[in-house]
Amino acid sequence: MVSDTLVIIPAYNEEKAISGVVSSIRKLYPEMDIVVVNDGSSDETVVKAEDAGAIVLSHSFNMGYGIALQTGYKYAFRRGYRFVVQIDGDGQHDPTGIKTVLDRVKDGYADIVLGSRFLSDDSYKPSLLRLTGIRFFRFLIRFLSGKVITDPTTGFQAMNRNVLNVFIQDFFPVDYPDADVVILLSGLGFKISEAPVLMRPNLGGKSMH
Repeated sequence: MVSDTLVIIPAYNEEKAISGVVSSIRKLYPEMDIVVVNDGSSDETVVKAEDAGAIVLSHSFNMGYGIALQTGYKYAFRRGYRFVVQIDGDGQHDPTGIKTVLDRVKDGYADIVLGSRFLSDDSYKPSLLRLTGIRFFRFLIRFLSGKVITDPTTGFQAMNRNVLNVFIQDFFPVDYPDADVVILLSGLGFKISEAPVLMRPNLGGKSMH
């Protein structure tokens, strides 16, 4: 069966977590295809991802989170996927939330759905420094677009092909694909929504995002 949905996982030196991330998604959603974008890892990320059943696209050197994402977007667009889910490779995102964000896109409720750590019952508690940054981006988005977004730096998202077509363009903000993305899509008239997702402790101690 040909899948209409691709899960994109950007990864940089995630050998401790990537196998579990891919395996969990494969078990929960066997109908979805999975691609890991290896951003120049120097550890066993590629082997672990392939062994778990993912397609792996590799950069020859580390190019950064935004470029890794766009590599996945271009792969998805060229192969005709109608829907894309992106999830981080560090094991923090609970993959059960994929259905939550994706269903809202598939039913036409939104063009892109952001998985918010702050809307779940088990509310995520970031460090003071990270919370300060999140609050700044919340303010920036509201000031520039009028939209209230609780989790503007989330790496857990689902989108349709129309959004994907925007994300493969040269003007995609690869340096800061967070608030910039929301502001960009809002200005283009896309429907943006949030849905609650759960966060786990970071197994590697540092997020690529």
